[in-house]
Amino acid sequence: MKAIELMEKEVTKKKVAEFRVGDTLQIHIRVKEGDKTRVQVFEGICISRRGRGAGASFAVIKESHGDTVEKKFPLYSPTIEEIVVAKKGRVRRAKLYHLRKPKAKTF
Repeated sequence: MKAIELMEKEVTKKKVAEFRVGDTLQIHIRVKEGDKTRVQVFEGICISRRGRGAGASFAVIKESHGDTVEKKFPLYSPTIEEIVVAKKGRVRRAKLYHLRKPKAKTF
């Protein structure tokens, strides 16, 4: 085996929850503040997945205080404690970029 294949095999040993685009996810992120570390939960809808193997990543979007927040995560990042599927989604698209647009205001 080549060195790249060995490294990728080592990285992808980490167990990751099975999820798809459209699912509502809770991502438990390890945050370092000074000399302390804590776990912060980021909950939102998965709008895209890309790649496979060690280079795979996904994007999650949520609405917070009237603003939309989008974060992209490497799937096998060491800062991710765990990924929990809060709710399964049923979508017919591979990418849900239309959720980025601001909602229409009704008067």
